[in-house]
Amino acid sequence: MAISDLYPEIFLFILTIILLCVWITKRRKQTSVPTEWPLVGMLPGILQNSHRIHAYVTYILSESGGTFDFKFPWYLNMDMLVTCDPANIHHIFSKNFSNYPKGHEFKKIFQVLGDGIFNVDFEMWELHRRMTLSVMSDFRFYGLLERAVWQKVETGLLPVLDYFSKQGTDFDLQDIFQRFTFDSICQLVLDFDSRSLCVELPYVPCEKAFNDVIEALLYRHLLPESIWKLQKWLGIGKEKKLLEAWKAFDEFIYPRIEVVNQKDDDFKLLTAFRKAYEEKNGCLSDSRDFLRDTALNLMFAGRDTTSTCLTWLFWLIATNPSTETKILEEIEKQLHIKQEKKWRNFNVEESRKLVYLHGALCESLRLFPPVALEHKAPIRPDHLPSGNYLQNNTKVIVSFYSMGRMETVWGKDCLEFKPERWISPRGGIKHEPSFKFPAFNVGPRTCLGKEMAFIQMKIVAASIIYRYNIRLVQDHLVSPRDSIILQATNGLRVRLEKRNV
Repeated sequence: MAISDLYPEIFLFILTIILLCVWITKRRKQTSVPTEWPLVGMLPGILQNSHRIHAYVTYILSESGGTFDFKFPWYLNMDMLVTCDPANIHHIFSKNFSNYPKGHEFKKIFQVLGDGIFNVDFEMWELHRRMTLSVMSDFRFYGLLERAVWQKVETGLLPVLDYFSKQGTDFDLQDIFQRFTFDSICQLVLDFDSRSLCVELPYVPCEKAFNDVIEALLYRHLLPESIWKLQKWLGIGKEKKLLEAWKAFDEFIYPRIEVVNQKDDDFKLLTAFRKAYEEKNGCLSDSRDFLRDTALNLMFAGRDTTSTCLTWLFWLIATNPSTETKILEEIEKQLHIKQEKKWRNFNVEESRKLVYLHGALCESLRLFPPVALEHKAPIRPDHLPSGNYLQNNTKVIVSFYSMGRMETVWGKDCLEFKPERWISPRGGIKHEPSFKFPAFNVGPRTCLGKEMAFIQMKIVAASIIYRYNIRLVQDHLVSPRDSIILQATNGLRVRLEKRNV
């Protein structure tokens, strides 16, 4: 009998063992740490908790001192070390940065992003970073940002919210934020308003494609490469949605690039990137694919991370009403609205006076970091501060979600929403090192758009809080989605009550 004839029996045997281990696991003593079983490793425990993977990993890390070795069946070649230990994070992202590039595995998982700043290493990454710093340091940049955000607030956000307020119906605030940030980043990067945020709430394929991408990317971290590559080849499952999203991105971005390339008069983000790229590579160099990847990476950062933070901010405010009152009082006082008795748009400098709102945003980012985890792999063997030894190419998953929920890092009140923890005794913003607060990444790869994100979020949050009371729909379950970007699984359904302003 040929070995291949035994494959069905082998598969059924392994499946039986897995199911038996899951059954036993449910009946053993209460602990989050999974048992390593013969032949199937820790797979039964992981499968049993696959519907709440971020919370499950947090429980395990909390019981294990912040670092844990996940052992999979040897034939899957998927063993990984998961950590949220600040010392390990500081070591990986800063002290030994050169030993932990994004690497080939990361680029395979995130191949949809091409050669954008999130995906590349070494010379190409330095080029991206230099160009991004140059563009964001230009005195015209923040003026462009202010105009884009306020225009979308006035022509998109407020008309839509006024409509739902007058109708008295509930709606998904997360969807509104995603549309807002998508339109804003398109305006900023591509000089194009997609108008996805209007009363009709139209379906824009590129805007919705991001949701399919982030879920598929998480499964690429958790599934054996052979499985997700087979799905891709067959065009099924999450990989089918990822391919469709990829197509939607290309069909949306490439035509905009052609238009941007014809404009050289005003200061435009993508025009500035094109000029910098062609100065380095020669005017005859084809910058089309480079600009596609650059635009998509900026859109990915600008759409999902900002909208996710705003979603969780308003959920946290709604479940902690006293903080809403403090934010409103600060807006009226610092922007002198109470004296003038009239709302007015504020600029970048004035946004920095909203310290309590800044603290509330930081708390949202601490408890629900938009990028929930990051994948690393050393190119040379390494010893971590936690004592773990890593072979070269060992898969390391850094859980930013778990970091914000560690009592050893943030204290016994780590699960509480307390904007005050970010305010210094003198009344300014309290600084926390990035390896303790990694919402904007850590070390040399720290997000260059941090300041830009806070400005945009403060404008949106202040505009809404000043005008409306946000009320959660009763019995609407809100929980983190199992994806790379920590969206709310079922959205954030709310009703609006207009304030007397």
